[in-house]
Amino acid sequence: MSAETTLKDLPKVDSVLKEQLEGFSQDKLKKTDTAEKTSLPTKEDVESEKQHDKLMHNIEDFRSDKLKRTSTSEKIVLPTPEDVAAEKQSQALFNAVEGFDASSLKHTDTKEKVILPAKEDIERERTHQSIFQGVTDFDKASMRHAETQEKIALPAKEDIEREKAEQKLFQGISSFDKSAMRQVSTEEKILLPTQADIDAEKGQQALCQGIEKFDPSALKKTETTEKNILPTKEVIEAEKKA
Repeated sequence: MSAETTLKDLPKVDSVLKEQLEGFSQDKLKKTDTAEKTSLPTKEDVESEKQHDKLMHNIEDFRSDKLKRTSTSEKIVLPTPEDVAAEKQSQALFNAVEGFDASSLKHTDTKEKVILPAKEDIERERTHQSIFQGVTDFDKASMRHAETQEKIALPAKEDIEREKAEQKLFQGISSFDKSAMRQVSTEEKILLPTQADIDAEKGQQALCQGIEKFDPSALKKTETTEKNILPTKEVIEAEKKA
């Protein structure tokens, strides 16, 4: 502390802290025993230290005169014909995009068309809305309580016979002996069409050609007369009796 420092420049201690320091008594301290513990290194620490020492020893004793001189050869890989062709195609496409003349484009006007729904679509939508409204506004209080009876239907005689036949067939397939089979040779036969098949095919071809080359302008205009047939007396009597 400098000799020129005055008493008023010295740092002041808080009054509360000063009272606590002045009233402190060492008799209130408790005696404690300090135990010094020496932690021995683990096996992993010893192995790591040994490897580190060995590495440092090898670095310190390293002799650079034992190194062999090597020559680095730089290889230039030429592109394949496929790479050259792909590069040419990419370059031609890039040049075409850059040299594109926008003035050669024609002016077009876009017309927005609003397609009204057909009569069938409107009817379908109305039906859907009525069904949805009926489901939404359905009153559960109008439902009657019903009890479900579980019935166990025994198999009929025909079902039992069919099951027995299937079991017998499956058992026969499982215990089938392949050694009892005889070797057969397959002969492939090519059946030529008969004269009737050829004539039928020609007729079909002629019919298709006639339909394709049909000229609707050769048709004559006709008028259709709709006739309403009234029921007879016998039909009316039979309807009344029914």
